[in-house]
Amino acid sequence: MLDVRRLRLLRELARRGTIAAVAEALTFSPSAVSQQLSVLEREVGLPLLERTGRGVRLTPAGQHLVGHAEAVLERLEQAAADLAEARGGLAGALRIGAFPTATRAIVPAALIALARRHPGLEPMVSETDPAAVAHALRAGDLDVALVHEYDFVPAEPEPGLATEPLYGEVMYLAAPAPAPAAEAPALTGGPVPSGESDQGAVLRAHARSPWITATPGTLCHAMTVRACQAAGFTPRVRHQVDEFATVLALVAAGQGVAVVPQLGITGPADPAVRLTRLLMERRTNLAYRSGAAAHPAVAAFGTALRAAVPPDLAGARAGR
Repeated sequence: MLDVRRLRLLRELARRGTIAAVAEALTFSPSAVSQQLSVLEREVGLPLLERTGRGVRLTPAGQHLVGHAEAVLERLEQAAADLAEARGGLAGALRIGAFPTATRAIVPAALIALARRHPGLEPMVSETDPAAVAHALRAGDLDVALVHEYDFVPAEPEPGLATEPLYGEVMYLAAPAPAPAAEAPALTGGPVPSGESDQGAVLRAHARSPWITATPGTLCHAMTVRACQAAGFTPRVRHQVDEFATVLALVAAGQGVAVVPQLGITGPADPAVRLTRLLMERRTNLAYRSGAAAHPAVAAFGTALRAAVPPDLAGARAGR
């Protein structure tokens, strides 16, 4: 009989690439991971790993077994959902991952509604960059998470995970307002003329400007770089800041230009900043482990989130 915990280790090795990364993610020692995978090989009766210099890679048998592991783990999630439904009444911890703008603008109202309907449930929110969500969900550190993708950074399918759409946001180019600021509109929020060339023209107008992006390795950083490259230039990055309120403060101070999403713009319009609507969109999805969609706690949180989405978000009513 194959051990599910060892199958999970093999699945994580297939996703993370090294035994050290698996050990760090699952709070094991590397030697313990190696020992458990060796036991799994003996159970299977076939080599599952082969050495490649200082690392390892899965053999064809190992890759084949990972596919079965995905199916087994999905069925276990379905079983957990069925049992939770049978118990009736939601209770216990629900570990939620969310990125900062959603944590501020969407999650609090959802938690209020969740507490009213399911007072025994204990939601626990952790700010988590969408790039780290897949590993956290598969490792069991999170039960459900909000993730986003951009037109220039589409989400790749993640084995073992499922997603469903929540809402979309329009994107803006934030630039210092021309002087005198009072004569320049603080917000150009209407749609720009149709055609990709219009968005490209807006971005190319700042090809020589300093740019403010998120930190490298984040989807927000990749979005800005790829959008500019699609317009025909590579942005000259001066500042790297993840919080959009700070980004807009730097724009107001004349420190550069930036691309920001709708939820990143808070408070009254700043006359020192001109916002020009782009044709791009940021889309937010709810993510969870495959097989967990029917879990009552996951379903209840999804319902609360949808009720908390402001009606002015693009795609909120269309379900995109």
